[in-house]
Amino acid sequence: MFDEIMEKFEGSPSQQAVIRLLLERGFSVNDEGRVVSGGIEIPNTGIAREIDVDRRVVDSTTDAILADEELRRIFQNISQIPSLMDLAPVLDLSTLTIAVTDAGQEGIVAAVTGLLAEEGISIRQTVSEDPEFTDEPRLHIVTDEPIPGGVLNALRDLEFVRKLELQ
Repeated sequence: MFDEIMEKFEGSPSQQAVIRLLLERGFSVNDEGRVVSGGIEIPNTGIAREIDVDRRVVDSTTDAILADEELRRIFQNISQIPSLMDLAPVLDLSTLTIAVTDAGQEGIVAAVTGLLAEEGISIRQTVSEDPEFTDEPRLHIVTDEPIPGGVLNALRDLEFVRKLELQ
């Protein structure tokens, strides 16, 4: 789906940058063509500054989104979820990031969370990046406590795990 969205803007790398930012941040486009997070409007100048494009590029991108029924449905229904990953150190939580060999493989989340549950490790949040929207999707898990070495070894031994990162 991500490739299909980006193809609609293939003639404009600047507009593709706007699309990528909207998707990464979970920003929506309202009926007036304004970028919003929930009900809070985000100034186009701020978006433009973030990705180093002219404000008019943001305007033309939101106009194109509203003019395309498929894009309109997508971008008017995006929502952001709060992430504990950046807060984990402040809240004394642990984070585990897992890179996998094939993010489209079935059962990755179930295998990882099942292994953690078997060990009595409480999971506060799980975020699985979508392989359609991310070049290298990862599974992020926030736990109440550090994950013991034996459990990390068991996770590392799962056939789909390419790399583990602890924070």
